[in-house]
Amino acid sequence: MEKSETALMLKGYGLTTAEMFYHMPDHPHVLNSFIWQKYDLAPDYPELFKFIEFWQEEIDGPLHSVRFTHRKLISPGEWRNVTGEFTVH
Repeated sequence: MEKSETALMLKGYGLTTAEMFYHMPDHPHVLNSFIWQKYDLAPDYPELFKFIEFWQEEIDGPLHSVRFTHRKLISPGEWRNVTGEFTVH
């Protein structure tokens, strides 16, 4: 069962975006790119490395390089439970 994005962010996950540059299988001198995003844990990035291993085992286009960025959107200290709401007109 997949957890919600909010639940992952509260556990310390952040959005990891990676750009994979790979050689085209039919034209090995041509590079193409692929964008991948998933919530992952820094600094080990288990989801990113799992995807890179999948790519190397299952995809015909060999990787040239990977660049990525990681951003925490919220942290546990920024979350608070709201018990009421007031509407001001």
